[in-house]
Amino acid sequence: MQFEQGFVAKKSGISNSDFKAIMNGKKTMYADELCAICIALNVSPEIFIDNVKPDCSHENNAEILNIHKTI
Repeated sequence: MQFEQGFVAKKSGISNSDFKAIMNGKKTMYADELCAICIALNVSPEIFIDNVKPDCSHENNAEILNIHKTI
């Protein structure tokens, strides 16, 4: 199934320019945007992120882990 970018952007509540930038890799897609897109398309997020591996070299990982431990 194929959708026009404008259709998905409108249905997910993301501006056309932001959606285009996300699709072209020029803007980071955040969890709330991923959630909105998944709801708009009635799909699970796993279809987009199933093969994505976390970047373990990220400088904030230790901080993120410490925050997670306190929650």
